[in-house]
Amino acid sequence: MPHGAQKLFGVLEGDAAELVSRRGLAGVLEFFGGFALLVGLFTRPVAFVLSGLMAAAYFIAHAPRGFWPILNAGELAALYCFVFLFLAANGGGTWSLDYWLRRKK
Repeated sequence: MPHGAQKLFGVLEGDAAELVSRRGLAGVLEFFGGFALLVGLFTRPVAFVLSGLMAAAYFIAHAPRGFWPILNAGELAALYCFVFLFLAANGGGTWSLDYWLRRKK
């Protein structure tokens, strides 16, 4: 969420991106997707989309600077990609809103 807030609102020493741009789309996905994951709402599809976003961020911004993530400063993008992929496969768990809503039915 903080990275999305930087891109969308220009907070935390960032400058706001134009909403209809690649950076603006990334900001929307990061901020609202991060919030959805935080509360566990639509965990699997949101995490899958965010995993793809992090893979794209890695290959667009970091991979041109070198192959290894530790050398091209892309280790966090790679880590987030795999964490989100795990959440997409595993789901939100018993503390998520998804679980609570599914249990209500």
